[in-house]
Amino acid sequence: MHKMVQGIITPILTPMYEDESINFDELGNQVERLIKAGVSGLFVFGTNGESYVLSEDERKAVLKAVVEKTAGRVPVYAGTGYPGTKETIRQSLIAKELGADALSLLCPYFAAANQNEIYNHFAAINKEVDLPIVIYNIPPRTGNKVAPETIERLAHDCEHIVGVKDSSGDFLNTQNYIVKTAFREDFSVLAGNDALILDTLVNGGAGSIAGCSNIYPKTICNIYRYYKEGNLEAALKCQKSLIPLRNTFKYGNPNTMIKCATNLLGYPVGSTRAPFNGISPEGIEALKKVLEDGKKLGME
Repeated sequence: MHKMVQGIITPILTPMYEDESINFDELGNQVERLIKAGVSGLFVFGTNGESYVLSEDERKAVLKAVVEKTAGRVPVYAGTGYPGTKETIRQSLIAKELGADALSLLCPYFAAANQNEIYNHFAAINKEVDLPIVIYNIPPRTGNKVAPETIERLAHDCEHIVGVKDSSGDFLNTQNYIVKTAFREDFSVLAGNDALILDTLVNGGAGSIAGCSNIYPKTICNIYRYYKEGNLEAALKCQKSLIPLRNTFKYGNPNTMIKCATNLLGYPVGSTRAPFNGISPEGIEALKKVLEDGKKLGME
C-alpha cells in the first residue's frame, strides 16, 4: 500500500453541462488525459470534484464511471467523509462495492470536535471498512483540525489508515505529521497545498494530492519525477512555475478557478455548480494571461 500512496494524485474534476448535469463523456476524456500525463492516482470527490453539491446517485455514477474507465491502470481514491461516523462507514462501503481502491476521509466537519472524538471517528471506520484510508486534513473548510498527535495515534493503532493529506497550509503541521508517523514505513504524508509539493517531498513526504494537476498534470508530475531522479533544480523550476496560477486564486474559490482554467485550456468540463460558480471578468482575464504565459513556457 505504501507504494500505492505516493506520487501525484489528481482530485479529478466532475465535468458538467450548462444545465449542471454530469458530462460523463468528458469525465472519461479527463481520466485518459490525466493517466497519459503520468499521474499516480485519481481521487474522485476531492474538493475539486464538488461532492458537496452532488446527489448520492450522482456520486455513485461518477465513481463507477471513473473506476471502469481507469481499468486498474492507477489506483482510484474515493472521498467518502461525512460529519457522522455511521454515514461515513455507509458511504465507504458503497465506494468499496463500486470498485474504489482506497478512501480519502475528511475530518468530521460543521460541528466542533475534540481530538478524542476525531480519533474515535477514524478508528471506528478503520474497524468496519477493509480499504486503505487516507485522512484529509483541511481545517479551513471543515472547522476541525486533525492534530499531529492524533495522526500518530491513528497510525499506531489502525492498520488501514495509511496516510494523511495536509491542506492546512501550515507547513510545520505537515512536518510534524512526517516526524510523528516515521515509525511506519507504509504511512504516507501528502501535500494538499500545491505550493508545498517539493517542500513536502524534501522533508520526507510521499507526494501530493494536487488540485492544479487538473490544469498542468505533466508539469506537476515532473516535480515528483525530477525529485525522485535527484534533479532538485528542475523540480524547483516546475514548482515555481505554479506561482502565477496560484496567485489567481484571489479572484475566486480555488475549485472554481481550477475548473475555469481547465475550460479555458479547451476541455469542456463546464462550470462549478451554483452557488459556488462566481468569477469576475477580471479573474477570467487574469487566468487567460497566466495560461498564455504558461503555454509559452511549455507547461502542460
